[in-house]
Amino acid sequence: MKFRVLGCSGGIGDGRHTTAFLLDDDILVDCGTGVTTLTHAEMRRIDHVFLTHAHLDHIAALPLLLDSVAGERTCPVTLHALPEVLQTLQGHLFNWHIWPDFSRIPSPEAPFMRYEPLHKGSPVNLNGRELVAVAAHHVVPAVGYLMRASGGSLLFSGDTSSHEELWQVAHATPDLQHLLVECSFEDALAEVADAAMHYHPAPLANDLLKFKSGAQVWISHLKPGNEAAILAELSGHGASGFMALRAGQIIEI
Repeated sequence: MKFRVLGCSGGIGDGRHTTAFLLDDDILVDCGTGVTTLTHAEMRRIDHVFLTHAHLDHIAALPLLLDSVAGERTCPVTLHALPEVLQTLQGHLFNWHIWPDFSRIPSPEAPFMRYEPLHKGSPVNLNGRELVAVAAHHVVPAVGYLMRASGGSLLFSGDTSSHEELWQVAHATPDLQHLLVECSFEDALAEVADAAMHYHPAPLANDLLKFKSGAQVWISHLKPGNEAAILAELSGHGASGFMALRAGQIIEI
């Protein structure tokens, strides 16, 4: 299983792109601006999109992705997400006011996109790869994903603040090789982080110090311009062994 980082920043500018990961060549996990780095041929091969939640930085490229390749495909793109997330997209994005309803064109019987509700803890198996939605603690309905193949597992926190379920899943996954966890703000912006339900260094470092695993820890969703300060604060709180996730990076499992 090949996990390619298309975007992992908490913002844009100077080569930064928001969250999007390409699993092998046919699955997207989130659909932020990182998707715009794909070639047209690569976009055309995507059959499944798994969303963590409906915030713009995680769905920004979805309407344009569909519009760019839908007419060249022979089957619909399947959009996997929590029922609440799908309802948000139906009501506020694919509603003919913001963007056409791709779940009904060119016809409801043969659409360009189809919705597939998923539920926390229920695995989705796709050609030897398993994706399981895990709980996230965010201001809107949200999940992370545990991704498994024969070579091991990767756990992505999604957008979240500190909560026990993420770490319970991590500790209960004996073949976990990689943990991707967000940390969006510096500690000076703790009130903003807490209100938006994102990690900042103090609580993340506390959780990482209790994390007993050989998995490599990657930090994502760093806000532009604050990357070095956030990572330095994590180290200052005693966390170690982590690395910043980078756009263009490929993780093999």
